[in-house]
Amino acid sequence: MSAASRSLNTKAVIAAVIGNALEWYDFTVFGFLTVVIAELFFPSDNDYSSLLRATATFGVAFFMRPVGGIVLGLYADRAGRKAALSLVIALMTLGILVLALAPPYSAIGIAAPILIVLGRLLQGFSAGGEFGSATALLIEAAPFSRRGFYGSFQMASQAAALLLGAVVGALVTRGLSPEALRWWGWRVPFIVGLIIGPIGFYIRRNLADSEAFLHARQTARRATLREVFTGHSREIFCGLGSVIALTVTIYVLISYLPTFAVKELKLPYAQSFYAVIVGNLLLMVLSPIAGAWSDRRGRKGLSLWSLIITLVLIYPLFSWLAGAPSVSKLILVEAILSVTLAGYYGPFGAMIAELYPANVRSTGLSIAYNLAVMLFGGFGPFFVTWLIKTTGSPLAPTYYVMAGLTLSIIAVACIPAMRHVDLDARRKPA
Repeated sequence: MSAASRSLNTKAVIAAVIGNALEWYDFTVFGFLTVVIAELFFPSDNDYSSLLRATATFGVAFFMRPVGGIVLGLYADRAGRKAALSLVIALMTLGILVLALAPPYSAIGIAAPILIVLGRLLQGFSAGGEFGSATALLIEAAPFSRRGFYGSFQMASQAAALLLGAVVGALVTRGLSPEALRWWGWRVPFIVGLIIGPIGFYIRRNLADSEAFLHARQTARRATLREVFTGHSREIFCGLGSVIALTVTIYVLISYLPTFAVKELKLPYAQSFYAVIVGNLLLMVLSPIAGAWSDRRGRKGLSLWSLIITLVLIYPLFSWLAGAPSVSKLILVEAILSVTLAGYYGPFGAMIAELYPANVRSTGLSIAYNLAVMLFGGFGPFFVTWLIKTTGSPLAPTYYVMAGLTLSIIAVACIPAMRHVDLDARRKPA
């Protein structure tokens, strides 16, 4: 490998990781602070109503993700990964700024929740273009024999962002009084995110596009929605189904966990973050190992076994936790599920990126990913909150996750076993 290629590989990983981490850090922080945000921006005489409105606002951003995915995905396949990723992180930072500076309901009335919703919509649009463009860049910059390892940094960076969000959340909730947290402390995590944005923008603006993309732009047809849906419909459905397990586990088992621990298990709010920290630390470390393993053993088998084991374990683990809740049990449950899910998170990026050739890769990834995230992830906490209220069972989150895992097992099983091939090389002249 030439020095130029190694430089591109390193810069691609950094560029993809920093923007992806910022997206997930911001969404995670909002999820972790749902209880506080509900009180400040969605006041109500009924705590359940306030929480339901806040979780709905968490989900409303996901309506914009498919729109952002289509617009920014097409832009990435036409103008380049560099241009799209730079625009994405600029819009993402602007959305965080709106949330960080928004006055509470007590100061400006109905304008306060409107500002929160507008900020979330902007974040949803920008986030819609992040996964497809960043994953395409990672896969195209990687040596073919190491695509699983390089692609795993997509998920490892998400775990790192969730870990950072959990650490910051734990610091502000444990280190500040309830009054200070409500008055100004809840803004600190968003301000931390604002520091990351300009750094990521600088790195992405100085990035070169991959050879695979440049070759596809010269030799392949220009990306259009019609080509993506007519020529790659099976890939879209397999990709969408594969994302379901990813999104339900992230948003229910990780992002929603502190709220679940406080409202349903009656555990201390600050200490519930410890479980999230441990779980994401394991995912961050184990995902690259699983990605590298998939380069040697294949992605499909590892992914299926990971999903099946998680499906078998989740209900007994949560039943055990709900029977006699404690912080130590919560940490152990999160740790076990993080280990089993790492086998899916690691090869995930490469597995679905390899479904598409370079000329439509970002668009195809963005459509499949963002539709699944909108339908099954964005409103996951909202539906789980409603399910718990309706059924009266604290185990309602497991039903939702188990349904998502089952759908993904079917989708991954439908991916042809020989899809681990270099579609970009097929387009090059002999």
